[in-house]
Amino acid sequence: MSELVAPVHKQPLMSNGFTLANTPDRLGLLQPSDPGQPIEALWEQYQAQGYLWLKHLLDRDEVLAFRRRFFASFRDMGLLAPGSDPMDGIYAGAGDDRAAIREKMAEIARSAAYEAFCLSKPILQFYEEFLGGPVYLHKRMILRFTRPHDAGATGAHYDLTYLRGGTDRLCSSWIPIGDIPVSSGGLVYLEGSDSWGRKMEAEFAIKNAELPPAERISAYNQNMTQGGYVTKNLPELAERLNTRWLMADYKAGDMVVHSGYMIHAATTNENEHGVMRLSTDIRYQLLTDPIDERWKNHWNPNDGL
Repeated sequence: MSELVAPVHKQPLMSNGFTLANTPDRLGLLQPSDPGQPIEALWEQYQAQGYLWLKHLLDRDEVLAFRRRFFASFRDMGLLAPGSDPMDGIYAGAGDDRAAIREKMAEIARSAAYEAFCLSKPILQFYEEFLGGPVYLHKRMILRFTRPHDAGATGAHYDLTYLRGGTDRLCSSWIPIGDIPVSSGGLVYLEGSDSWGRKMEAEFAIKNAELPPAERISAYNQNMTQGGYVTKNLPELAERLNTRWLMADYKAGDMVVHSGYMIHAATTNENEHGVMRLSTDIRYQLLTDPIDERWKNHWNPNDGL
């Protein structure tokens, strides 16, 4: 994968008001994987790293076509810069109808076009081979877009916090819908954190043992931090665990696969051209494994998960 180059970002990486230390011992590069490798080699990488950054797995043109379709849906809500191509996703800067946008987001999440995107042939074929059997796509699939310079960002977390009602043998996929360079606020992964996430979840299982069943699996019970996050202070977490946040310049057509225990977060979108970041989070598991009932419903921004 000789195309990998060090991401270039003119400004320091920010997340929720905290600046990530730009030093080799605290900030590094996500390692790419070729999806054409034998599945055994990919599985070994996944087990060792807690993630796979699969380059060019999806058809780039199809990804960009969905991006255009998505942003075109908001043409009359003040979200897009006047006269701009919806595929570019250029933010108008202000005046967008946020209530109407949230309603439209929930509508798109129920659409056949979105489901077809998440069930595209390369994704389905990969997971059936990777997991070794018929697979289930969780119905709760999440679409996210971030406006430039929005101070809020997803805090550090691992997905099993929100998926305790089913198997832990699921895989999360984060798919950039469009090119997402480091400056546009893509996901960052905490190096080596799969094992730390497993340790944390084992400790929570002991603390939660006496809670009622619904509370026991909730990310918002009395033993959890706000929002189910490990923390919003990304630099402090890397310092405390003596590890690095791994970043990447993502391209349309890439897909990241990570374990339910891998700690990850988002950084602030500082795109200098006003480009909005668009991505989707989806989860696959074997059809025969237990499924969290809460994830059998369509996602909407107010579903409490």
